[in-house]
Amino acid sequence: MGNPLLYQVNTRVLLHERGVELGRSATLDDVPDEFVDDIAARGFDWVWMLGVWQTGAAGRAVSATDPAWLAEYRAVLPDFVPEDVTGSPFAIVAYDVHRDFGGDDALARLRARLVERGLRLMLDFVPNHTALDHPWLVDEPQWYVGGSEAALEAQPQNYVRVGDRVVAHGRDLYFDGWPDTAQLDYRSPGLRAAMSAELARVADRCDGVRCDMAMLLEPEVFTATWGSPLDAAFWPDAIAAVRAGHPGVVLMAEVYWGLEWQLQQHGFDYTYDKGLYDLLLGGDPSAVRGHLAASADFEARSARFLENHDEPRAAATFTQPAHEAAAVVTYLGAGLRLFHDGQLEGRRVKAPLHLRRRPDEPADPALVSFYDRLLGVLADPVLRDGHWRLLPAEPAWDGNPTHHACVVAGWSRAVGEPLCWLVVVNLTGERAGCRVVLDTVLSADGSVRLTDRMHDGIEHDRDVADPGLFLDLGPRDYHVFQIDGP
Repeated sequence: MGNPLLYQVNTRVLLHERGVELGRSATLDDVPDEFVDDIAARGFDWVWMLGVWQTGAAGRAVSATDPAWLAEYRAVLPDFVPEDVTGSPFAIVAYDVHRDFGGDDALARLRARLVERGLRLMLDFVPNHTALDHPWLVDEPQWYVGGSEAALEAQPQNYVRVGDRVVAHGRDLYFDGWPDTAQLDYRSPGLRAAMSAELARVADRCDGVRCDMAMLLEPEVFTATWGSPLDAAFWPDAIAAVRAGHPGVVLMAEVYWGLEWQLQQHGFDYTYDKGLYDLLLGGDPSAVRGHLAASADFEARSARFLENHDEPRAAATFTQPAHEAAAVVTYLGAGLRLFHDGQLEGRRVKAPLHLRRRPDEPADPALVSFYDRLLGVLADPVLRDGHWRLLPAEPAWDGNPTHHACVVAGWSRAVGEPLCWLVVVNLTGERAGCRVVLDTVLSADGSVRLTDRMHDGIEHDRDVADPGLFLDLGPRDYHVFQIDGP
């Protein structure tokens, strides 16, 4: 699978901004070629178009009246007006491309344009719940988790009346329900078959599927959430079925709570690695190294990110030095590299998904320059298709503890071949030193040339034969060395 780059786009915001430019409503046919060309030119392999599916009036009504959400809208958009509310893209009425976006035909034409540029398309699948006005609530009510009048009275945040029935809102184990959704019941064989068919319909129209909150369908999670046993996992059979009709489809799971490996064993190509993100926020280098010491297969199938539509903007979360250091660890590791629209420009405001627009923000020149250099480095074939491994950071001298601050990794063309790249990051706010033993081709005198591709291509000719390469790093400093032998 290599180590692909994925660019996440909020479809509604993109089309609204394009519509403002055109002076009319925009569809997927209006996505500019220049926009797609730029994504391809930056080296991305995938475009994730978030929120293309048909939503309904019920979801928008909830989004437009929920007091907490309204307060968030006004905090983000000082000039907020009710027309800005479109509803959550995860309150889906049908897996048909939204009529406002031009429907399935417009998506097919956009996909063809992506293919022409070597890009593949990823779309969402939301397995846990539907919108409150999904046709199944009328036609197949037994496919939803029901509730009683007593449950509705005691937990109005978790249950809702739909027609003459009480149904549960979709939720996870630790939070109240999403008020614009209805919870699907995976104890129903009919529902399982129907959702497997829906997954196949999504795969008909794209190259990859991002499965929202995929761990909620695991038997132990579903049982703990709803109090009734779910005897069999959904994903193994569903994945086998979709692959039978779509052999090349790539599946990425949003998953938390330590269930990433379990979802990988079900057949997912990639699973979210929020664990790494959280550890980088915490700033403990030892914990980061421990996390990156997992099996090579797990590392290669992890989806790494510094932000996405659920997380706060990285530029608002990390200081500039900590942002750069965390990005080097995140994106120069193995696995899928996920970048969020606006991240490369240093946007700081996380816009709610219920809105069609986001505030205007100036680009951050320092972050623009940093990400331009990082994407340039990531274009190297070894960093795309080579072999990554975690390396030990030894003390710079006996009794020096600061090597614990460093995360060190290397890239080679294949397993067992000499290192071509060396990545060293000091994740702390203090100066740190370490020694790295290099497994690489050396000159006759035991020297090697190191070119720091993230710092203006500065070259260093270093004697590293014995006892190794000594490095001195300032607070949250890093080096990304391309290694040249004799």
